[in-house]
Order: sequence, then C-alpha cells, then structure tokens
Amino acid sequence: MDRREIAALLAYIGRLDPRTIRTDQGEARDQLAQWHELLGDVPMATPHGWDACVAARQHIRTSPYQILPADVARPWESYRRDRLARHSDPTPSVDPDDQAAWTAELVGTRRAVAAGTAQPAQARAITSGRGGIDPKLEARLREIGSCIPPAARAALAPYRPARAAREMAVALGQPDALSVRCEWCLAPPGEPCRRRRIGPDDGVRTTAPRATPHPGRLDLAAAQQAHQTEQVQQPAMA
Repeated sequence: MDRREIAALLAYIGRLDPRTIRTDQGEARDQLAQWHELLGDVPMATPHGWDACVAARQHIRTSPYQILPADVARPWESYRRDRLARHSDPTPSVDPDDQAAWTAELVGTRRAVAAGTAQPAQARAITSGRGGIDPKLEARLREIGSCIPPAARAALAPYRPARAAREMAVALGQPDALSVRCEWCLAPPGEPCRRRRIGPDDGVRTTAPRATPHPGRLDLAAAQQAHQTEQVQQPAMA
C-alpha cells in the first residue's frame, strides 16, 4: 500500500473505532508514517480474496484491543502461506535447457500466487476421494480394461505375486480372498497374508508377505461371496 492507500485504510478504521483517530496534525503524520513503514508491502486488495479493510473490520469486531499494523499484517501472511500451500508449480513454458529462464518463470509464478494476483495451480488428481473416478478416465478404462497394459501387468507379476494371484482368482470367478480380513495373521482387507519367521528361541522375529492367502481366509471369502450371491438372487426369485 502506498501512503494514499494507508490514509484511506486509517480513515476507514477511524469510522469503525474512533480510538484510532489522531486529531493532532503531527500525531496523524507520525501514525501515517508508521503504518506505511509496516504495511508498505501489504496490498490494499487483490483480485483473489484479500482485502485489508476486511482484515481490519474482522479485528475490530472480535478484539477489544485497539488495532495495530500487526493485526493487518498477520492475516496477510496467513493468506500468503495458505495460497502457497495450495500451489503446485506448473511446468514452465520456456526451454528447460535455459535454467535461468526456467527458474525465473517458476519464481514469478510463485510470487504472483503469493501476492494474490494469480490463482494457485493445483495438481490434477486422477481420482477424487469423494466424487469418485473421473468420468473421462472411467470411460477410457472401460475401453482398455485396465489402467495397466496387459504386457506391463505380466512383466510386474513376478514382483507382486500376491496381487497377481488375486487378479487371477477374480478373472477365474473365484472368491477374492483379499476382500476380507484374515483371521489367522490379522491382515486387513486389501493386504496380503503374512507368514511368521520363528527365531532359535521359538519367538516370532519378523513376518513376510505370502504369495497365497491362508486357507481360512479363502474359506471366509467364499462364504461371503456365496452370501452376497444369495442376497442378489432372492429379490429376483421373489
């Protein structure tokens, strides 16, 4: 804010809290100089949600103490931190081999976001936790059957045997053992069963994931699948 904007802010504050009004010309000049020194890098308002008058009014509404420059500067710093926390650096449009230009564009974008003249650039998520999968992605997955190409899935199978066994069981119409909790090793749904490694003193030293689920977990998954099938068939028979 320049001195003219500081004077307008002080006039607005004076209308809301007469305690801040300085009737002596010298005191008013000193007050203006002090506020300008402390708030010179704080904008009066930005296109994206910041307004110094709103910050001042909020303090006057909620605090019994006379407003100080810090009561405007603190909300501004919180505003800057929040915007930067929500910002993900977009890929600069300049030549990536030009390190100086690349860095300058990143810094310029961050400064614009922090100053409130540009909106934070947020990374786009493939899926949303509440809204479900993106309709475009869902249509694409229906076309190709999976987000992992078959060749890549086959190449990954030796490195994730539990997942490969699960996918094979589902493809063959067998119960998905990992859809239920294992009562033997207490593996939660979605996690592979684990086998215990016993030390020389007969104590459990560590556990390691199993490529195949425990038999009891398979039985539990089969019982759950049969129960779900029975529930689906009952309305149809009725």
